[in-house]
Amino acid sequence: MAEPPATHGLDALGCIAREGSLARVPDAFRPVVASARDRLLDAFGARLHSAYLYGSVPRGTARVGRSDLDLLVALTAAPGEADHETARVLGEAVDKEFDQIDGVGTLLYGRDRLLSDPERYDLGWFVACLCTPLLGDDLAEYLPRYRPDSLLARETNGDLALLLPRWRERIGAAADTEEARRPLVRFMSRHLVRTGFTLVMPRWRGWTSDLREMAEVFAAYHPERAGELRTAAEHGLEPVGDPRVLRSYTEDLGPWLADEYARVHGVKTPRPDWRGVRAPGSGAGVGRVRAPDSGARVGRGRRG
Repeated sequence: MAEPPATHGLDALGCIAREGSLARVPDAFRPVVASARDRLLDAFGARLHSAYLYGSVPRGTARVGRSDLDLLVALTAAPGEADHETARVLGEAVDKEFDQIDGVGTLLYGRDRLLSDPERYDLGWFVACLCTPLLGDDLAEYLPRYRPDSLLARETNGDLALLLPRWRERIGAAADTEEARRPLVRFMSRHLVRTGFTLVMPRWRGWTSDLREMAEVFAAYHPERAGELRTAAEHGLEPVGDPRVLRSYTEDLGPWLADEYARVHGVKTPRPDWRGVRAPGSGAGVGRVRAPDSGARVGRGRRG
């Protein structure tokens, strides 16, 4: 077995260190962040509990004209349809104002859900470890420290088997063009790479958000699927519009990964608010291992 990359991403206690900071935001993106910050205050006012950046911008790896701006907004109460529309309009305005970004993704939740027991090892972990505070009271202060263990793996990405049928529906509903398929390839590629990484994360005992490094960590433990995940990592960064790629994800790599995940870590605990299976909205992003599914994303389609 090839040696995996050196373990990193943990603090002195072996817990996942929070990634990203406002100090790491590249200079080109600072006006974008400032504008988003001001618009959030104006849009949500007293209902805004806190707001966060996540993804490549606070990690300092964003590419001008290629990367999007990812936001998570916590409201004092559960968001309604009007709040999601407000987030969508805000994202459109920021995206239109700045050529540095290729879209804005906004995840909107109520404070209580983010701090709830069912979300402690999913959304809670996401906020505490992958989000950078931008406004308000940091919810990480009310959440535990997280280790890269099997519980975290199960509760973040243990739902792939539930998502695959919806992925097939989305592919079937998409226009038969490369332009329409590229966003699906990007999203599904990233999701599968992150799921492959968290499958082996407890063995590696570290954390990374770098897609290529995630694929290399996976490859050390599953060399028989290494090439597929490395290719998926590249498609996550530079998506193609090939329908064969999507078919391989939903009929081969995805089902294998879902079965192996369930065998090793078990299946994700159903959430109280799950009403059927909903497709994730923006790329957790990553940022998050599995991007939350209530995101509003707008963009001008420059990527790829």
